[in-house]
Amino acid sequence: MTTSALLKEESIAQQIFFIRAEKVMMDFDLAKLYNVETKTLKRAVKRNLDRFPPDFMFEISQEEYKTLRYQNGTIKQGRHSKYLPYAITEQGVAMLSGVLKSKRAIDVNIVIMRTFVNMRRLLMGNKELAQKIRELERMMQSRISDHDKKFQLVFEAIRQLMQEKSKPRKAIGFRARNKLVGATSCLNH
Repeated sequence: MTTSALLKEESIAQQIFFIRAEKVMMDFDLAKLYNVETKTLKRAVKRNLDRFPPDFMFEISQEEYKTLRYQNGTIKQGRHSKYLPYAITEQGVAMLSGVLKSKRAIDVNIVIMRTFVNMRRLLMGNKELAQKIRELERMMQSRISDHDKKFQLVFEAIRQLMQEKSKPRKAIGFRARNKLVGATSCLNH
């Protein structure tokens, strides 16, 4: 993957996971983005543990690691360290810029911070939409007739669609000289 492809928000958004009700990035994904070995990143963090309290970074459990591996299929057994990875929150990623002092670390952190902010905006937009739908539904409740019951079905369908968790789809087609030929699927966040 090229440097510019690594630094696209869409690419970074696929590396953000929800663990323990937190949006986090895994240490091995961050190391790849910073262009350092995972053990180098972990060593830098361990030398500065006072900068990484538990709400900035935590080691995931074996069960969380298995769940993450099965859900995403991106973490292959045997490809990563024998040690459990660290999950690093948005604040922890911001703190990494003070620990890893390269120009690349600064550039990567800026893109990661923008990605976290855009994800937060997207989630807030969904919350606001859900609130507006609830308000509209309450208004309609006072005027329910047989005809209006159809609106209830529409509201329920919208609620279900908003709650469904979509998974990013893999590109389909075949590769010809490092280019994908065929249809590609949309990335859902």
